[in-house]
Amino acid sequence: MSSVIIMIDREKFKNIKNRNIVSLIEKSLPKVEETLEAEREEFLREKIAKLEGKLEKMSSEIEERREFYEKALRDRELMMTEKEKLRKENEKLRAKLKEKGVHKS
Repeated sequence: MSSVIIMIDREKFKNIKNRNIVSLIEKSLPKVEETLEAEREEFLREKIAKLEGKLEKMSSEIEERREFYEKALRDRELMMTEKEKLRKENEKLRAKLKEKGVHKS
């Protein structure tokens, strides 16, 4: 078992010398436990608030990325459509050039 050393000045020692220290500590323990519990709850509330803030920020970032991704998919589809149109147009132009007798160099 470990021990605890408490240092106090002479005047306080004189005041408590004749009192039962163990009973004083035992009487104080519930108050100390209550104080520690209250401090822990406050700490946890602060931690929860910070985590909720981070979660909100992350949710916002996820939504922004989702919107960006969806726009990128739409843009990709548009580009693929345009690419296909240009491919068909090039085929037609090559066919016309071939009809006129112009060869690709």
